[in-house]
Amino acid sequence: MTYFSIRRAEQHDAMEIAKLHVDVWRQTYRDIAPPAAYAALDEQRRYDMWSGKLSDSDYHLHILVAENEGEIVGMGAAGRPSESIFGPRAEIKHLYIHQGFKRRGIGRRILSDIASLMKDSGYNAAALSVVKGNEPAELFYRAQKGRVIGEFIDPGPIWRSQNIVYAWDDINDLIS
Repeated sequence: MTYFSIRRAEQHDAMEIAKLHVDVWRQTYRDIAPPAAYAALDEQRRYDMWSGKLSDSDYHLHILVAENEGEIVGMGAAGRPSESIFGPRAEIKHLYIHQGFKRRGIGRRILSDIASLMKDSGYNAAALSVVKGNEPAELFYRAQKGRVIGEFIDPGPIWRSQNIVYAWDDINDLIS
């Protein structure tokens, strides 16, 4: 059994989140992303991104991390919708779990906790997008009772990927 705790991310977590983000992204998309996009994603680029998001209180992004023995092994982030396809739903923008900690309930717990925060922020529904071809994520979100509501092309900046949108019209369906 894996013991882990979930907490709000803090500014000092930016580099560890960036490393996790890059590691998981590269494992997940190595056979899906174009080579230029794969090469462009590095820890410094992601550190700059996460450092900015963690320091910007106006961004209205909830960021959670999962820790195991003091190491960040998962993270999730949600906020206002970035694309019209999400409608009035909260957008779950990131959910990354370290390869060695998958299938241990961490992703489900982060998803539940982030949905609870979004409910407290006034959202009654949630949605997220999954890059086409990311079959493990698609299976996970279907198992969480997400339903496909459409598709869109992510505008980038690194890669204009084809995405499938999953939604939960009652945010309580994500909260355990």
